[in-house]
Amino acid sequence: MADITRRFGWRHLRSAPTAHIRHHKRGRLAHDGRGLSFWYRSLSAALSEVPVDDRELAMAFHARTADFQDVTVQATVTYRISDPAEAANRLDFSVDPDSGKWRGAPLEQIATLLTETAQQHTLDVLARTPLAVALVDGVASVRERVATGLAAEPRLPATGIDVVAVRVVAIRPEAEVERALRTPAREQIQQEADRATYERRAVAVERERAIAENELASQIELARREEQLVDQRGTNARREAEEKAAADGVRTEAEAARKVRLAHADAEAARATGAARAEAQAAWLRVHGEVDPATLHALAATRLAENLPRIESVTLSPDVLTGLLARLGRPEGQEEA
Repeated sequence: MADITRRFGWRHLRSAPTAHIRHHKRGRLAHDGRGLSFWYRSLSAALSEVPVDDRELAMAFHARTADFQDVTVQATVTYRISDPAEAANRLDFSVDPDSGKWRGAPLEQIATLLTETAQQHTLDVLARTPLAVALVDGVASVRERVATGLAAEPRLPATGIDVVAVRVVAIRPEAEVERALRTPAREQIQQEADRATYERRAVAVERERAIAENELASQIELARREEQLVDQRGTNARREAEEKAAADGVRTEAEAARKVRLAHADAEAARATGAARAEAQAAWLRVHGEVDPATLHALAATRLAENLPRIESVTLSPDVLTGLLARLGRPEGQEEA
């Protein structure tokens, strides 16, 4: 929308570069072009503002396929006004000289024209296309048909309108139908997931079986090695017992030999001791045989005194003492009368 200011009964208009302004004064074209700026009087001026930039028109409408299924088509048409003078002659682009606002709704008229034309060609295509094909290839076919139909529409160039591009965003069925169509794919995906789960479980079972077999093989190997260990321990124990028995035999033989030698030595010592004692006894007897009886009696009394218990005191009667003194005082070799 152009900017309009007031100064002392005059109006000043300043338009954008994307707006084409046509100014008629008393039935004659005074200004015509883009981005104009000029003064005018509102009572004698007739102004038109035609946008010449590219504009996007979003549209959504319902259609029916060949198998009588309702679908919703979402599309966008990009257009521009290439001939502002022709558009201003065919549509009401006039603006209020005081406010700069459009008196009518020209863009809505263009939108209605484009929407109805696009819808007509879309319905024509989808009415001959089954739903499954429309959902798969319908976007391309509808876009091509709408672009061709808009390019061949005679009213658009007569109004100065050029269609720049046509885009079909989506073709969607009703919610129930869409869920029904998704069901086979979901079931297939679920089957694939179940198959993957079963395969994963099978692989897990196979791995568990392999692990169990490995554990069993390990146990068998351990048992075999334990058996070998027991056999080896028995062999070692027998060998140790044999070695110990042999060592005990050698030790016993050595001890017996030592005892025999000791016995022989003891016997020899005993014989030598006996012989020495016999010789000593013989000599003792020989000596005692050569000694007089009085000496022997004295020796016997001495030996007896050595072996008698300790006597604290001895009491002798006068008779015994007199006889003993008389015997001791008798000369050697003289007997009692």
